[in-house]
Amino acid sequence: MPDYFFDKIWDIPLSFLEENNIKCLLLDVDNTLTTHDNPEPHQNAVKWLDLVSKAGIKSVIISNNTEPRVAPFANDLGVQFVSHAKKPLSKGAKQAVKLTETPKENMLVIGDQIFTDVLFGKFSKVRTVLATPMELETTKFFKFKRWLERLILKGKRK
Repeated sequence: MPDYFFDKIWDIPLSFLEENNIKCLLLDVDNTLTTHDNPEPHQNAVKWLDLVSKAGIKSVIISNNTEPRVAPFANDLGVQFVSHAKKPLSKGAKQAVKLTETPKENMLVIGDQIFTDVLFGKFSKVRTVLATPMELETTKFFKFKRWLERLILKGKRK
């Protein structure tokens, strides 16, 4: 189970991050910061990340995608990144700790999938936010994963 639920990443108030002593965000890309395979971040995500940065909170994109997909996206946002993160394994969190010199207890994983993002946070001992996907994927694999997620979350989302 995720620690917290928010509809979209930009719905997370800065006050929530400050109250929970969050100093670094570990961010998923697809369906969290933008729609699947979109090279451009959602404008609301861009504005929100700017506020986060001005509040002194670091951000690192943690993605299972390749560097050619993740690097331009991260560079446009002015954030660091870890590609080929192998989520849900904890490799990406270890790299983020080194990149940002931030303890795990001051990090927060934000993503749209239980079986990658939330499990990644749990395996890494980092608190998690499950966001609603920006759009539903159409492949059979993703449809099956989303069906399983609905079963797991039934009655749990607050």
